[in-house]
Amino acid sequence: MRIDIITIFPEFFSVLDVSLVGKARLSGLIDLRVLNLRDHTHDRHHTVDDTPYGGGAGMVMKPEPWGEAIDGILANVKVNPDVAVAAVADAERPRDAGPLLIFPSPAGELFTQAMARELAQEPNLIFGCGRYEGIDQRVFDHFAQAGRVRLVSLGDYVLNGGEVAVMAMIEAVGRLIPGVVGNPESLVEESHEDGLLEYPSYTKPAAWRGLEVPPVLLSGNHGVIATWRRGQQLERTARVRPDLLPPAN
Repeated sequence: MRIDIITIFPEFFSVLDVSLVGKARLSGLIDLRVLNLRDHTHDRHHTVDDTPYGGGAGMVMKPEPWGEAIDGILANVKVNPDVAVAAVADAERPRDAGPLLIFPSPAGELFTQAMARELAQEPNLIFGCGRYEGIDQRVFDHFAQAGRVRLVSLGDYVLNGGEVAVMAMIEAVGRLIPGVVGNPESLVEESHEDGLLEYPSYTKPAAWRGLEVPPVLLSGNHGVIATWRRGQQLERTARVRPDLLPPAN
């Protein structure tokens, strides 16, 4: 998978080199590239923002640097020329139509584990990290005319910029790419994979500071253990995230 990130803080993403994503980059599983948006400005101050039309607080990121930056990436990504994407609805556009552009936004659709699995199937992702009061709407509208654009939110809160959100999404998506996580079975048993939260985990020693591992986990009876773990998932989900449970009839 190729992942391009556009940001005014490229150094922010250096931390990915010490994670599983960093190992995936070294092994060639992920081709991660970070582009400085200011490299696509043409004034001596490298200006990427301006005051909003209609008034209001804050600044809005200008469309020109974004358009130039995204155009440059698209020009270097292989796109199937036989796919006429302009006449096809977003949800129906095939993945070989070109990269999927993702912009973190509190006005976007909620990022979930299901979306992470979906994005992990994409060959090319472009993440745009907005700042200030956001990016000029015309950037989204322009690239949605002939491609695929998604605004995505991590949750019902506001961050200073899109970098933290993009980092979280890349971590969630990257670990689902085959070969990135050493034991693929661990992906199956995690929170949200089956719609429930994960069961509690324990390791040696069996007793620690007066707290003991549940006896069922020491029984060696895998059927009983599986039943216990499922019960723990249901109990934890009902207590912490009841919204994940199906409504009772």
